[in-house]
Amino acid sequence: MSQSYNRGLSGEQTAANYLKSNGYKILTQNYRYQKAEVDIIAQKEGWLIAVEVKTRSTSAFGSPQEFLKPAQIQRIIVAVDYYVVSHKLDLEVRFDIIAIVATKDTSQIEHIKNAFYHF
Repeated sequence: MSQSYNRGLSGEQTAANYLKSNGYKILTQNYRYQKAEVDIIAQKEGWLIAVEVKTRSTSAFGSPQEFLKPAQIQRIIVAVDYYVVSHKLDLEVRFDIIAIVATKDTSQIEHIKNAFYHF
């Protein structure tokens, strides 16, 4: 596995642990629908939260959340819509980003709530 892939997996686990420690219930990780993958789907206080995790080793080229492309956002929205319908959920939906800059010595986590479209 590539270093980038392993960093991404580590970032997703860091994000899941962060969410759990802040009262979120993790419903699923790496949910796939068509060409989309939603890193984490969680629930808290009547909300269904779709979380995109972006992990980078440096912010020298921009913050991790800047690497989320409009086409990827559209795929995530479609996947979460399908998840809500297929699970017959009656919850407000929110889309968050957890941006992680992880070096060998430290990790910085930024949780951006309502990062894009919600329904």
